[in-house]
Amino acid sequence: MKKILLATTNKGKLNDVKEILKDVEVEILSFLDFDEYPEVEETGTTFLENAELKVRAAFEKYGIPSIGDDSGLESFQLNGEPGIYSARYAGLPADDEKNNLKLLEKLSQYPEPHLGRFVCAAVYFDGKGLISAVGEVRGNIINNPRGKNGFGYDPLFVPDGYKNTMAELTHEEKNKISHRLKAFKELIKILDWD
Repeated sequence: MKKILLATTNKGKLNDVKEILKDVEVEILSFLDFDEYPEVEETGTTFLENAELKVRAAFEKYGIPSIGDDSGLESFQLNGEPGIYSARYAGLPADDEKNNLKLLEKLSQYPEPHLGRFVCAAVYFDGKGLISAVGEVRGNIINNPRGKNGFGYDPLFVPDGYKNTMAELTHEEKNKISHRLKAFKELIKILDWD
């Protein structure tokens, strides 16, 4: 069985990826499986650049074929904010509630609907070459958080065609439509793992 290292300490992201890849013959490790792991500074200007930084650092440290991803929410009214700063929008240490509050405060200057999209860039690196894929899901950012599932901006985001927020969907429902699912499914297709 192939061993793949997911370059993250985010348990929510790890669970999402394990669910997405459940039918693929791979053993998924993460930084949480190691005592020491690289602290990757996200200095890229795009989701793709940040994912590449993570995956290169993971492979360099452990020599295991690695997948890194970077994702976030983009508000069209805010010219793509929070974008690549989604996880640390309200500053560090990262806090989902503070990030959500900052987003809602900025959006309060604009009329509804607050259209936006979740974007995920996933990159695979095995020391030879980078392989990447991008996925997105469009929808509406609402003013009052709803739901307890998921993480990040999930309680504020209603995907197109749905009445529930991402945080009101079950893990399985979310993984059928998510930006991460789309990026990883495309990556699996390119890698010919399906």
